[in-house]
Amino acid sequence: MFLKFKDLLGLEHLDKKDLQTILDSVKPFKDLFKKSDKASTLRGKTVVTLFYEPSTRTRTSFEIAAKRLSADVVNITVSNSSIVKGESLIDTGKTLEAMGADYIIIRHTLAGTPDILAKNLNVSIINAGDGFHEHPTQGLLDLYTIYERKKRIEGLKVLLVGDVLHSRVAKSNMWALTKMGAEVLVSGPSTLVPAGIENLGVKVFYNLDEAVKIADVLNILRVQFERQQENLFPSIREYISLYQLTKERLTLAKSDVLIMHPGPVNRGIEITSEVADAPNTAINEQIINGIAVRMTVLCLLELIKRENAS
Repeated sequence: MFLKFKDLLGLEHLDKKDLQTILDSVKPFKDLFKKSDKASTLRGKTVVTLFYEPSTRTRTSFEIAAKRLSADVVNITVSNSSIVKGESLIDTGKTLEAMGADYIIIRHTLAGTPDILAKNLNVSIINAGDGFHEHPTQGLLDLYTIYERKKRIEGLKVLLVGDVLHSRVAKSNMWALTKMGAEVLVSGPSTLVPAGIENLGVKVFYNLDEAVKIADVLNILRVQFERQQENLFPSIREYISLYQLTKERLTLAKSDVLIMHPGPVNRGIEITSEVADAPNTAINEQIINGIAVRMTVLCLLELIKRENAS
C-alpha cells in the first residue's frame, strides 16, 4: 500500500483506500497554492528532478510543488551530465543520494526504471513517467479533477480517446478509475488500442460517436507521433475525421460532460481549439491540480518517512 511505502512508482499497486486518502488530502494544498503561500513540510530537504525525456508540465509542476513545500530543488539536465559519458542509472542515483538528495523524481524512456532505482537507493523515488508503463501523478491529478468537478468517481463512465497504446497516462487512469468504481471506456484506431485491453475491465469502442453519447467524462489523449515506430493509421486527415473531438461531435454528448486532456495538446488533431477552450473543458484546471496533487504526494511520503523513522 502507498501509505506504507517510501516511493510512488505506479497506481497499479495502490488500493481504493490509498487513492481516497490522496483525494481527500489535495484541497488544502490547492488552496495553499492559489493563495501563493508556502508550507514548511520539506524545509531542509532536497528534491532532484532527473528527466531522460523532454517535459514542461510535469517537471515544472514538480519543481513548483516542491518549492511550495520549502524544499531545495535541483534539476538534472541529462544532456549536460555524466550520463552522456556512460554513467549507469544506479551510479547516477547513488551519486545524487550521496550528495544529500531526499527525493528523486525520474522520467525515463524505459518502463520499470523507477523501480530499479527504488530497489537500489534509500531515497524516495517518484515516477514521473516510464516508457509506456505509468505516469502515476498524472493519473492522480486526472482522478482528482474528475472528483472535484463531478463530486464522485463511482458509477461514472470515463472515456479515453486516441493513442491508448503508447499512453502511460491511459494506464494510470485505468488503474485508478476502475479501483474507484468508474467504468472505463476507450476509443481509437484498432492499431492504437492494445490487444486484450478488455481483460483490464475496459470497454472498447471503435466508433467514437457511440462512446461519446454515454460518457460522463472525455479524456482526450495526445497522439504520440514520437513514440510510433511505424504508421499506425493511414493519415492524420483520417484520424481527424474519425477521432477528433469537435463541436459537432460534442453535440452528441451529455450536457454536463467533462472534457480533459493531459497535454501537451495537439490542437487541430485530437481536439479543435473551439472545444479545448470551451467552458466544460478542464485543461487549465488539470495544470493547477497537478501542482496540488504533487504537493500532496511529496507531503504524504515525507510524513510516512518520519513515521517510519520514529
